[in-house]
Amino acid sequence: MTQRVELATVMDRLGIDELITEYAVAVDDGDWEAYRGLFTADGRADYRSAGGIEGDARQVAAWLAENMRLFPMRQHLIVNRRVRFGVREQDIGDTARVQADYVNPMRFAGSDGSPDGGPDGGSGEPDFVCGGRYAFAFARTYDGWRLREVVVQEKWRRMQPAREGNATP
Repeated sequence: MTQRVELATVMDRLGIDELITEYAVAVDDGDWEAYRGLFTADGRADYRSAGGIEGDARQVAAWLAENMRLFPMRQHLIVNRRVRFGVREQDIGDTARVQADYVNPMRFAGSDGSPDGGPDGGSGEPDFVCGGRYAFAFARTYDGWRLREVVVQEKWRRMQPAREGNATP
């Protein structure tokens, strides 16, 4: 590979890494407009393995907006990112696939919608933690890299047991 191709590959990796981070922040912050903006016009997401839905980015954003109200505190940690670029005639193409592991601690909303209503009475510990693997598909557009597909493969989940004297939400 030439230095020019290597530099382009590094820049593409940084762009994709940034997009994955923006994805996590949009979901964690409940910024569904930003979430939709991360996808191509035909972009799709599949959260069925985690009890969610599959559909285009608009449908999924609407579903997330409704269902994430249960968890006002959430924090995606997306790690172990394996990037593979599409290849065209020995040059880096305009597509990429990433597999990445995730851990996602969340806290149930209190009766007033606040994030301190979990079974431990508001200590700040998460009530619910899940983990698994994302499969991301990317396409280079005029606006830079965008998501064409997000597939969640949830592998495990754990809920904190209710402590004595505290009711579960």
